Amino acid sequence: MSETSTPARSSAGTLLQRAAEMERATWRSMYLWLRGRHRVSTPGHEPFGYVGVIKPILMVFIVLSAIEVPVFDLIVTNVVPWRPARWIVLVLGVWGLLWMLGFLATMTIHPHVVGAGGIRVRHGASVDFTVAWDDVESVRKCYRSLPTNRSVQFEQDGERRVLNVGVGKQTSIDVRLRRPMTFPLPNGSGEPVDEIRLYADDADGFPRGPEAVTAA
Repeated sequence: MSETSTPARSSAGTLLQRAAEMERATWRSMYLWLRGRHRVSTPGHEPFGYVGVIKPILMVFIVLSAIEVPVFDLIVTNVVPWRPARWIVLVLGVWGLLWMLGFLATMTIHPHVVGAGGIRVRHGASVDFTVAWDDVESVRKCYRSLPTNRSVQFEQDGERRVLNVGVGKQTSIDVRLRRPMTFPLPNGSGEPVDEIRLYADDADGFPRGPEAVTAA
């Protein structure tokens, strides 16, 4: 029994640690966003956001949550006789609203960054790795749909193993690699891949090579 319970406790501890890290990243991102301290200012580095495709639906949820907080507070105050219930519902409602704002901030202040050294691929605060130009065979614009909403997905495309870093179930940039490579991911080091597909709002302006970055 101890042999089976130990891995279970370890797995639960890992999940709790990851959840705590995500929570801290969310609040930190919202703080930096509000302070305006998130802009890429390094010369020769250009940010490429990816939140545009999901921003409308996020704004809808944020507005609806902002409306729901006082509405539910009024309902609970007048219907539920147990007074602590009002504060519980109010705290949960405000926390949910702030969490969505923090999620939007996290996606906004962590854009992809392209510079002379390579392509820095990001997704919120959970995905962050750099592909050097020496390891890139080609970069091209190509809109693709993904089967699920997961931000990180692997797939087999013919003989090529692909890492998808999607937003809103889609990608818009294909980065072909010169050789199979692994990259750090939220669940640890991923498997070797031959291609990375990511989403950028400005797919047309995304540099196709280091010479484009230098020219810009």
